[in-house]
Amino acid sequence: MITSKIIASGILKAVGALLLAALLLYFLYQIQNVLIYLLVSLVLTLIGLPFLDFFKKRLKFKHTMATIAVLFIYLLIILGFIMMFIPLIISQGQNLSLLNTTEIEKNSLELIKQLNAFMELHRIDSEAIFNPENFKSIVSFNIIPNFLNSVVGTISNFGMGLGSVLFITFFFLKDKTIFLNLAKLLIPDNHESKILNSVEKINVLLSRYFIGLLIQLFIVFILYTIVLFIFGIPNTFVIAFLCAVLNIIPYLGPLIASILAAVLTMLSNLGSDFQSEILPTTIYVLIGFWIVQLIDNNLSQPIIFSKSVSSHPLEIFLIILIAGFLFGIMGMIIAVPLYTIIKVICKEFFPENKFIQQITKNI
Repeated sequence: MITSKIIASGILKAVGALLLAALLLYFLYQIQNVLIYLLVSLVLTLIGLPFLDFFKKRLKFKHTMATIAVLFIYLLIILGFIMMFIPLIISQGQNLSLLNTTEIEKNSLELIKQLNAFMELHRIDSEAIFNPENFKSIVSFNIIPNFLNSVVGTISNFGMGLGSVLFITFFFLKDKTIFLNLAKLLIPDNHESKILNSVEKINVLLSRYFIGLLIQLFIVFILYTIVLFIFGIPNTFVIAFLCAVLNIIPYLGPLIASILAAVLTMLSNLGSDFQSEILPTTIYVLIGFWIVQLIDNNLSQPIIFSKSVSSHPLEIFLIILIAGFLFGIMGMIIAVPLYTIIKVICKEFFPENKFIQQITKNI
């Protein structure tokens, strides 16, 4: 028989559980930077494990020295990225000054005027679309200083974040056995083997995925650099790097990269004749980028998204599409790794389910 005392006790327990959950969420929100550091460190650890094994087995390094060697590789890569941006900062320092928005507005309006003149020459009414006065009223260039100031603030915190991430990654690589043993103490005995098998498979699949992704971005970067170098676009390496990084966003990233490359190409040639120089060069660059993306879509991506995580291309496409609709761009970026983790866990805990068997048969 249910009494009022039992009902009251149940309500109190439910309220207490909700309060604890709310406090936990608030606590996680307050330490979100730490969670990001841990997540990035975990990704770097997964990427670094094959290199760690290579240094230990092939080069006969001690475990600590192998860990230091892996971190040294990461530092070299980061240093390379920083050195890559120095020419851009030096050459564009005046035009992209935190307070100098006049030059940016002037160049953009000049480009729109030239585009208007070209369209009018071909009897296309462009005033309603590219009217400079309308453009000035819609686009406020005052947001640029605020944006750049926020970037500067982010960069100022980059040093602390980088140091924290590398410090955590070092101990994840060096003491992975200790962390694994601690995790075993928290795992129920009846699920220990399943969870450990899941962790091992996830480690292998995600290591392959992230290494493959880095190789893909490097290939795209080289091809973008060749295209921009052929047509003499200034700041070739920086533009190619930015466009290559956008490829992290599946399907949508290459489109954004093409638009970015087109805009930067037109602005870099500002002052030349629009019809005979700016427009043809931009079209050639776009064609070059589309050829690169065609190569990437038919060679690099199928290998990474299909073979590295053992999933069908259509399966990956649908997962990315759903994640994009639900969580936006960030959802598209993490869709494949997260889906891989879910598949591995489902295979270990629900091996008799026919649907699970079908989608995990290659794992």
